[in-house]
Amino acid sequence: MSYDSSPPPTYPWQQPPFAPEPAAPATRQRPHRDALGHHSDLRILRGAYRRQRRVATLTALGYFTLFLILSAFVPSLMTSRITDGLPTGLLLALLQLPVTWLAIVLYERTARSYVDPIADRIRKQAALDARRGATR
Repeated sequence: MSYDSSPPPTYPWQQPPFAPEPAAPATRQRPHRDALGHHSDLRILRGAYRRQRRVATLTALGYFTLFLILSAFVPSLMTSRITDGLPTGLLLALLQLPVTWLAIVLYERTARSYVDPIADRIRKQAALDARRGATR
């Protein structure tokens, strides 16, 4: 579209010669991996993190739920004595703290061995994609 004030040419010979089309920009080699938003690593990370949360949550809440169920439905077991002054219910209640620590240890261990390596790989790939995007 031209914005000059001259009238459009009436005859074909009055039209300017065809200008060569601009050369297509040089195609860059596409990275061997898709951009980060389209990659399955994020799905893998979400799945690993979901499993990690489930293991830790089920460890702590599962034990506590078992304790509550035993307290509600089997009071004779909870009031029975293991030693002279220690009822089974109190021992199970005191074991809640070590079970919670176990859940924390499981959470940390699964984070270190499964979730963190995937997150590090995604972080490195995102930095590489950002550098590639900045050079364009």
